[in-house]
Amino acid sequence: MVDETNKDETQKEMQAEVSDGSDVEQVSSENERQKNEQQDDELKADQSLTGPSEDSPQDAGDSMESVMDMYEESFKRFAEGEVVTGRIISIDKDHVLVDIGYKSEGQVRIQEFTDQSGNVTAKVGDTIEVMVEWWDDEDERVLLSKDKAANIKVWEAVKKSYDEEGTVKGTITNRVKGGFSVDIGVPGFLPGSQADLRPIRNLDDMVGKEFEFKILKYNRKRSNIVLSRRAILENELAEKRSATLETIHEGKVVEGAVKNITEYGVFVDLGGVDGLLHITDISWGRVKHPSELFSIGDPITVKILNLDLENERVSLGMKQLNEDPWTTASEKYAVSSRVTGRVVSLTDYGAFIELEEGIEGLIHVSEMSWTRKIRHPSKVVSVGEEVEAIVLDIKPESRRISLGMKQVAPNPWDVISEKYPIGTTIEGKIKNITDFGVFIGIDEGIDGLVHISDISWTRRIKHPSELFKKGDVIQAIVLDIEKENERFSLGIKQLQDDPWASVAERYKVGKEITGTVTNLTDFGIFVELEEGIEGLVHVSEISKEKIKTPTEKFKIGDVISARVMNINSDERRIGLSIKRLEIEDEQNLLSEYVNNMGQATSTFGEILRENLQEKLNED
Repeated sequence: MVDETNKDETQKEMQAEVSDGSDVEQVSSENERQKNEQQDDELKADQSLTGPSEDSPQDAGDSMESVMDMYEESFKRFAEGEVVTGRIISIDKDHVLVDIGYKSEGQVRIQEFTDQSGNVTAKVGDTIEVMVEWWDDEDERVLLSKDKAANIKVWEAVKKSYDEEGTVKGTITNRVKGGFSVDIGVPGFLPGSQADLRPIRNLDDMVGKEFEFKILKYNRKRSNIVLSRRAILENELAEKRSATLETIHEGKVVEGAVKNITEYGVFVDLGGVDGLLHITDISWGRVKHPSELFSIGDPITVKILNLDLENERVSLGMKQLNEDPWTTASEKYAVSSRVTGRVVSLTDYGAFIELEEGIEGLIHVSEMSWTRKIRHPSKVVSVGEEVEAIVLDIKPESRRISLGMKQVAPNPWDVISEKYPIGTTIEGKIKNITDFGVFIGIDEGIDGLVHISDISWTRRIKHPSELFKKGDVIQAIVLDIEKENERFSLGIKQLQDDPWASVAERYKVGKEITGTVTNLTDFGIFVELEEGIEGLVHVSEISKEKIKTPTEKFKIGDVISARVMNINSDERRIGLSIKRLEIEDEQNLLSEYVNNMGQATSTFGEILRENLQEKLNED
């Protein structure tokens, strides 16, 4: 029998090595050595039991020695912390008994074999790895742990992966300060900066997911493991990028995924290589913002327009997958043809109409109505509305189509002259009043203008609002129609005879008239003979005496008498004279005086009478 004292000392030395801080590698190495020694001893024991073979004869002394070694091995004591292999021999309510080749069986707490549902997963005869936790020398009991053995194995695997720059699988369990906690068999830490290639918008989405990780830092004593998912993604990305750059070329149609969306375009992941799909290359039609068509992650088919391998810049196109619609536009949209389209945009000068994807035409404000003056297209159409129009002009080289909306209906000015010949009396409401006249509604969209000069023959009108208000129903007569200039001229005064046409008959030259002073000027006096008929007494015809201004002798409202001197009906002028009346009065007085003088009684009297007669004759 082996000396028990030496055996105990050997075991104490092994325990001291473990307790003095030998790491997992040392424990594992010692375990491996002991397993090899055990296998050798078992082989020797088998050979001793079966007897000497022909190839290696054994004597009786050697066989006995082997049996004694096996018996001694049964008293071998394993070191605490050592991982050994054993076989389950029995199961009770508190423990699982495991044969580890010691003189007594080891015990594992039943809880280590119980799942979440409370079921015991252990089976008699199963081979398991356990760690020696504690020895009871008095009762010769050994306390074992399956979980701690598994933990040691995990740490061994972690160290191996770290040393070999390999990867480990793990599940993100929860968020912690600065990153995530990860279960890789043992707890690990994933910094937020190492979770992905780009910042993660919603960190909670990562919790509960399993990923591959690379070990950045490892410290067994401090139980510190720092992981990185980004390092793996970067390697994968580099591999994808290299493979993609080898296969792509200008003109190739490729598949990708929308990676990012901006105002000016969409970034597409082509497999490790990002390409830019500019907003102008998305569609032949109008695109306000790429987000209207795409979402992040959407699959997309694009064409490579330009490739800069040196700078790894890729320009992409989507509209180029289809033929440019302008190549056949002239055939589809011939001049004078009627088309239907949707209003996509409004400007101050017109409305843009989408005829099909990539082809838009412009309806200018001047082409929206035959009769109305459109200040802004929003008064006629709205975005999204479908409208009919006529193609007025098309220039495919400039990608322009001119459309007309008013041309869909007949031009009312083409028939207005037939409907309302010159001289026709019409009736309508006053639509608008301006400084220069009154607009009267005639037909839909057509207004006629009564100029201020055509309101009255005789009245001096400063503003039409003196006589009319908006909404009044009045009559007028058609004076003129200018189709080219879209003008419809009306007159109100023409409904009555022009009083000036007969003024020469009513106020003959030489006739004495009585009138009222209506205006005083430096050059004369205006006298109203009847309503709307005025005559002018020139300053030279006011008096025989010289006067500086008519205001010296007259004021507005004075009633005076005058002699009609001349009449010009075309220019609507009547010349009057007050001075002539004065002269005539003097002549009449003198003539009466002469006629009343008797036979001259003296030569002096005769001479006086003759002089007076000559004076009368001169006048």
